[in-house]
Amino acid sequence: MTRSDASGGIRSLGRLRRAPVRRRVRDAIAEELLGTPRSLAVVCGFAAFMLAVGIGYYAPTAGEVPVPLWPLYADSAVAVGLGGIVLLSLVPTVRRGERVTDAPTSRGLAYLQTVAFVWLVQFGLWPLVSLNLAFSQYVAAPDAWIYYWGVLGTHLLFVGLALLFPAFGRTTRGALALALALAVVNVALDYAVGYHPPLLYEPGPLLAAATLAIGVGSVWLASRSFRRLGEDQ
Repeated sequence: MTRSDASGGIRSLGRLRRAPVRRRVRDAIAEELLGTPRSLAVVCGFAAFMLAVGIGYYAPTAGEVPVPLWPLYADSAVAVGLGGIVLLSLVPTVRRGERVTDAPTSRGLAYLQTVAFVWLVQFGLWPLVSLNLAFSQYVAAPDAWIYYWGVLGTHLLFVGLALLFPAFGRTTRGALALALALAVVNVALDYAVGYHPPLLYEPGPLLAAATLAIGVGSVWLASRSFRRLGEDQ
């Protein structure tokens, strides 16, 4: 690689600091991954697989939690389920041969897309904290390649999926407020009431504070990433 090639690459990376450039890159990736029936079906299939794994993870302990609280208890599975519904909402647009970024918008979809984004990001990042607070226990456990590396890898894909949503989604103040309220209620349920996901250790205030911080940060990211409903009209 010549010096001019290297400097050109650095300049290209520098352009990513500009919001319009980042949006164009995101829109192009969303169109590539979601813009044809085949590619959308592959992503939906993978989301369905992750949903099945999540249900299998929470099912053995769900009987200890009141049924009305299941959606908040099985947070990772619910996040993937919401993400799957967002993907399914694109099917009519893709089947018509239209661009994903031109998908119809509505207030109901804005709420769905915002909450799905926040939950996917929040619970995609959560294992980075929860598992590493007991790193030695998880890497020494049987099947650590699943219960540590597998969990981290699949949950980071939650974040990758969520980051595609602003290419076609919208948000509102009400949707952001709802997502924030759900994040706070989830933390209270998990760490004040004790209905936290199954772990190899008893979580304490550090994990509770980190989970709340991740939730608030996810709402902030949604606010920065999504266009407001109606602002492009």
